[in-house]
Amino acid sequence: MLIAQISDIHASPTNDSMARLDRAVSWLAVLQPDLLVVSGDLVDGSWPEGYSLISTSLHRLACRSLILPGNSDDRAVMRAIMPQPDYWHDRPAMHFIEPCGGSVIIGLDTCVDGEAYGDVTQHLSWLRRALAGSPNGTALLFTHHHVFPCGIPPLDAVMCKGTQALAGLLKSSIRPPAAICSGHVHRSMSSLFAGIPAYTCGSICPANPLMLAASRVPQAADPPALMIHDLRHGHLVSSHVSV
Repeated sequence: MLIAQISDIHASPTNDSMARLDRAVSWLAVLQPDLLVVSGDLVDGSWPEGYSLISTSLHRLACRSLILPGNSDDRAVMRAIMPQPDYWHDRPAMHFIEPCGGSVIIGLDTCVDGEAYGDVTQHLSWLRRALAGSPNGTALLFTHHHVFPCGIPPLDAVMCKGTQALAGLLKSSIRPPAAICSGHVHRSMSSLFAGIPAYTCGSICPANPLMLAASRVPQAADPPALMIHDLRHGHLVSSHVSV
């Protein structure tokens, strides 16, 4: 199975994010993934038309798309406009569980209404059931907010909360995910979380600078980015791709 991931489109009438998304979709159309996960922050400013435009762009792909909200999204507007709401569970949260070949794709909605940070605390019981009830095979866990400190102070101030409890759940799970795949940072990064590979997918919108120190901020001119999670050979290989 080839699982594609895109994140942080931040589409708006005043930016070029839709053109950047079209570049990513054109690249994916050649690869022909089996599934696409969009890990949040689809639009800026609660732009309703943006959700329709994004849906139209994603429909150029032959595969199914699974969409998580991000902190810049409006869940109610997403449910009203997005054409495939059948996979969202546990209202008002927008979690999903999707069997895909011999794997299971789990989306955990980490958003907190009106806040830029995320929090998994109230969703841990759902995640525990999702992991325990998933079929045998490889599980991938997708979130919007990153679960490990990325080293960029303004972004770590709005990362996911409740991560200590999340780590405890994953360490005790009989079926922990093979990887945790997030967005929010607008940069490609990798780390370990509870002994599990954890990634942030680069953004479709312009990237954030790698501001590891406020006095030394390098220029960011990254092209649109995405990830490919390759499960075809019985193990996971995750690729960071710029388009």
